[in-house]
Amino acid sequence: MSDTQLVAPSPPLRSPGAERMARHRRRRRNGMRCLFIELRETEIDQLIRRKLLAPNSRNDLGALRKALYAFFDDTLR
Repeated sequence: MSDTQLVAPSPPLRSPGAERMARHRRRRRNGMRCLFIELRETEIDQLIRRKLLAPNSRNDLGALRKALYAFFDDTLR
């Protein structure tokens, strides 16, 4: 027997669409919804004034997301 016959084939990778759908279903199971929003500069300024966002992070999408989560937690709970 040659070495190539001993190696099991790797499972096929999921397509990008299948991965996206799997993430969507996982979020739904966890009670999350994914949406896109537009923020005005004045709304970002308010997050900074409320100390939820550092002024130098106003263009950092991850920092904006965390600041919005903090705002929602403070406001909606």
